[in-house]
Amino acid sequence: MEFDLNYLLRDNIKKLVPYSSARDEHKGTEGIFLDANENAFGSPLPESYNRYPDPLQLMLKEKISTVKGIPVENIFLGNGSDEAIDIVLRAFCNPGKDNIIICPPTYGMYEVSANINDIAIRKANLDNTFQLNLDAIAALLNQYTKLIFICSPNNPTGNSINRKDIEILLNNFDGLVVVDEAYINFSKQRSLITELTEYPNLVILQTFSKAWGMAGLRLGMAFASKNIIDVFNRIKPPYNINTASQQLAIQALSNTEQVNKWIFETVAERERMITTLSNFPFIIHVYSSDANFLLIKTTGATSLYNFLAENKIIARDRSKQPLCGECLRITIGTKQENDKVLTTLKSYKK
Repeated sequence: MEFDLNYLLRDNIKKLVPYSSARDEHKGTEGIFLDANENAFGSPLPESYNRYPDPLQLMLKEKISTVKGIPVENIFLGNGSDEAIDIVLRAFCNPGKDNIIICPPTYGMYEVSANINDIAIRKANLDNTFQLNLDAIAALLNQYTKLIFICSPNNPTGNSINRKDIEILLNNFDGLVVVDEAYINFSKQRSLITELTEYPNLVILQTFSKAWGMAGLRLGMAFASKNIIDVFNRIKPPYNINTASQQLAIQALSNTEQVNKWIFETVAERERMITTLSNFPFIIHVYSSDANFLLIKTTGATSLYNFLAENKIIARDRSKQPLCGECLRITIGTKQENDKVLTTLKSYKK
């Protein structure tokens, strides 16, 4: 199968002339800048944020390139991964005409963003082991299917999706396969980033919100072919990542040892929580996880959720998700936080 990106693109995106910002037209860092109508006096803040940020975040991308081992031209940065999800829909899906496939239970923003963009959603539920149902996906495909979203490790189930199944889709689907790897740092499964040169229809999403601990900065990453990244850069707002976020992310990327230590501790706590939670009589099953959270099946999710909330422990009730009846999702906290959860559960009466 020969992948044709130009065929997938919406016609108006092919003709789109992107906004040209002042920082696009002049990339130097020295001189008297009188081109962008900025406040030349500075700002009331200790740092000087009166100038617009680098629209392509090149210094940050160079740092990411070093850490991830892929070229800058294959990196897109968004205001959270949600911006990348929205952009890929706007670039490749014609409203009211095209459709996407999602595999519930999965991350809810794929569906929300598609609905906002008036893109039809086709659902191929995961099987009973929370893996892809390739036959169900194949049955949903038609000439208007542009994207397949796969979350691996999956949210809310926590498991990694079988890599061979993803590769089957990449080899046989002539649209884009978007693999969301928000939780990949907690998994033994290696990232599909290493396969970017093999699959021109692959888009990978990652984030600074989970293992990197910077959810408050709203900084997401997308990795894809240069041609796809070029499309994303044409569509995005000119200054979508603020200066402070760029600076702080560069600083964080210089401290990978601390992040790796936290990942190690999180995984160790995850395994401890799986073992200990399984001993409570009101917990029917604790699903294995490659993420920083656990999905637990209970005798009564609403009752247990309310009990935890009354004790100032906030979990997520996922019972309304397909295949997740009576299930709670609990994030792995610090050892002290996890101890508090376990101690509190000892006093729960179903």
